[in-house]
Amino acid sequence: MTQLYLIRHGETELNAARVLQPADTPLSQRGLTQAFALAQRLAGSARLAGILSSDLPRARQTASPIAAACALGIRFSSLLQERNFGALRGQPYDSLGYDPLTSLDAPPEGESQADFSARCSAAWAAVLAQAASLEGDMAVVTHGLVIREWCHRRTLSLAPGLALPERWANTSVTIADAQRPWRVSLVNCTSHLDSETAEDDNSLSGG
Repeated sequence: MTQLYLIRHGETELNAARVLQPADTPLSQRGLTQAFALAQRLAGSARLAGILSSDLPRARQTASPIAAACALGIRFSSLLQERNFGALRGQPYDSLGYDPLTSLDAPPEGESQADFSARCSAAWAAVLAQAASLEGDMAVVTHGLVIREWCHRRTLSLAPGLALPERWANTSVTIADAQRPWRVSLVNCTSHLDSETAEDDNSLSGG
């Protein structure tokens, strides 16, 4: 059965500083190290036949080492981008006085929760279509809120005994079947990281 490796991008300096990120935010040095460690894990244990990634730089930089380690190309989709927080991007999360990550309203020049949910549904359809064309598993490199949306909106079905995390870690791996009911067998796993490369638990998960 084809499996989907749902991956959050590596750490950025703005993740660590708890700042909502502009679209062009790159990985930090730790994030690049995390991405390399993830690539080595997948090259050694997964049977990947394809990679689909968000086209934002932090996702591209996470997908690139995986592609190199597994000798695969990468397809990119803007549907997999993080929720657009518009004019809030670049601002410290803790200075806003409310939680924009869970707000239903669209921030100025940004995306409402309803619009984001609709885009995530379209992204999931694109993931399934791409996976159906492969003979093997597929890595999907995206963002914390996208993975959270797929899980919390019951798109995915968690195996008995699994629970959703409060936050999605950088370069975490969540494995789901590519066939209904899209059963999840692994959630938010960062076993490829050690004490030197693991993110700070205070890092912003999303945005």
